[in-house]
Amino acid sequence: MNRVQEAASAISIEEIAKKVNESSSFIANADSKTKINVLETLKNLLIEHKSDIITENTKDIENAKSCGLGEAITDRLFISEKTFGSMIASIEDVMRIKDPIGEIENIAARPNGLMVGKMRIPLGVIGLIYESRPNVTVDASILCLLSGNAVILRGGSEAFNSNKILAYIISKSLKINGLPPETVSMVPYTDRSAVKELISQKKYIDLIIPRGGEGLISFVTENSKIPVIKHDKGICHIYVDKDADIKKSIEVVINAKAQRPSVCNALETLLIHSEIADKFIPYMLAELERAGIDTRTDGKIFSDYKNKFNFIEAADDMDWDTEYLSLTLSVKLVENMNEAIMHIERHGSYHTEAILTENYTNALEFIRRVNSSCVLINASTRFNDGFELGLGTEIGISTSKIHAFGPMGVRELTTTKFIVFGNYQKRL
Repeated sequence: MNRVQEAASAISIEEIAKKVNESSSFIANADSKTKINVLETLKNLLIEHKSDIITENTKDIENAKSCGLGEAITDRLFISEKTFGSMIASIEDVMRIKDPIGEIENIAARPNGLMVGKMRIPLGVIGLIYESRPNVTVDASILCLLSGNAVILRGGSEAFNSNKILAYIISKSLKINGLPPETVSMVPYTDRSAVKELISQKKYIDLIIPRGGEGLISFVTENSKIPVIKHDKGICHIYVDKDADIKKSIEVVINAKAQRPSVCNALETLLIHSEIADKFIPYMLAELERAGIDTRTDGKIFSDYKNKFNFIEAADDMDWDTEYLSLTLSVKLVENMNEAIMHIERHGSYHTEAILTENYTNALEFIRRVNSSCVLINASTRFNDGFELGLGTEIGISTSKIHAFGPMGVRELTTTKFIVFGNYQKRL
């Protein structure tokens, strides 16, 4: 469907934004019971309309294949049984999260008798711009609703049919529970100009969250008239320290790269301490080959192992800055942890980094010095995920340090205002 066809049956983006803004006060002031009822209704309606959702998703998959979209995109687009189950599980998990709206915190008495504290409030209207994954439509909506926010969804054109039916079901859940269905609204346009229009609605939208490829993130941050929290690419690193357990480290590396290579928290670059190289690399390369992982190595590893492992290739400078989103991995030797951290600083994207080591001092130094949104000790990068970190789900993984950093759950979609309790005090 092109823009002209869509425009014939849809209102303008400004009108959509205005309606969502008008509805935002209703969800902001809704009590916890009402919001939970919306989520319960949504869960039941998704189950009821499962076959319809799969039908619409199949259309998107077929369109993606006919357009020659890559395997990574098709994988993220597909609503499998597991994906559908995870959407239902996410709703159930979020329903168990305490509603933060109205919480009063950090109350303290001033010398003049005033009691000063903060109250947690919604951000307002959020514009979410995302690609490929239709489950984000549900995950983002339930987080926004529990945190008292209205949301405008602009998914990728490749997931248009899936997003459309999911957004309809979400709006129906709101209406059944006496809230404006426009509280969650989908932009019915699929071209890039719609994004530019959306990010210009500063009168009606409080925050823009883009999550997707580098091109989308750059376009939004460069053109938005509204504050942006970036959910950027994931060039994720694992550093294997000289004191690492070799067998356990290899298992973690394979999991981080191969368990689901098309996602942003998958491993892209492996850094290995030179002192452990002779013991670690031969076994590591054998496992990478067994797992079908294309491996691009620095010059030293390539020259030492190219004859024994003919599947490896020599890396070039671009490889260290590439988010592959596939079964491809860059591997580099470093002389020490300091060199590993310097490499991460030059080539990382503030997403996810991990150290594998039995050395407690090195582990603590690594997590102190590496300033990515999630830094792990002896664990796969795949754990930087809202569900795995106890947030229920996430609207995305922020790579911006302002306001929120890392997976954004319910609490990260709120802010605070100062509240003051007085007894008719006057300022002297």
